[in-house]
Formats: sequence, structure tokens, C-alpha cells
Amino acid sequence: MSLAARHLEDNGISTVIMGCAKDIVEHCGVPRFLFSDFPLGNSAGRPFDVASQAETLELGLQLLERAPAARTTMQSPLRWSADASWKLDYLDLAKLTPEKISERRREFDVVKAVAKTKREAS
Repeated sequence: MSLAARHLEDNGISTVIMGCAKDIVEHCGVPRFLFSDFPLGNSAGRPFDVASQAETLELGLQLLERAPAARTTMQSPLRWSADASWKLDYLDLAKLTPEKISERRREFDVVKAVAKTKREAS
């Protein structure tokens, strides 16, 4: 995505990358980057949290409008959790039993089914 953004910028189309992997995205040198300190895959806000998604979009648009120079990074003020300990355990499969992994998989399948239903309805 970062390379595509750079290509678009080289051809006169402004871009903003929203992401959660600050080191990787900044290394690629995107023109404008909105960093959310969230788990990977959640750069547009918390799942099912329309307010956080709308705020993230607004921040991205502000960055697009106001970036003072190339390679500008803006940090979102939103937090995944008040306690940063989620970073220690997030997706650490070594800390989960096979039963817990299966349970999480079932939960994820339910979320995917809900999202698919919503997508098909719209």
C-alpha cells in the first residue's frame, strides 16, 4: 500500500495511509501517514465502533489538508485500551491453549458472518 501511495503521489494524486505498523510504513516513506496505536488490521478505528471510525476518517482528512511537508506522520489520539498491556498479549498464540484458540476462531467466524450479512444488505 505504501508503494502504491508513493506512485500515486508521483502522478499528482494526494494520499493518506492509515496504519498500525508505524515502523514499517514510515520506512517506506509515504507522504502522509495517520498512525493508530491499535492492533494490526484496525487502522480505520475499533471494530463496530462508528464513532472511532468517523474520528479516524476526520483525522485522515485533516492530515491530507494540513500536512506541512512530505513524510508527515500524525498520531491518532485514540487508544485501543486505557491499559497498554494488550500489546504484550495480542495474538500471542504461545499463551493460548488449543481450546482457547478454537474459541477465538469461532468468535471471529461469527464476526465475519455478521459483516458479510451487513455488506450484502447494503
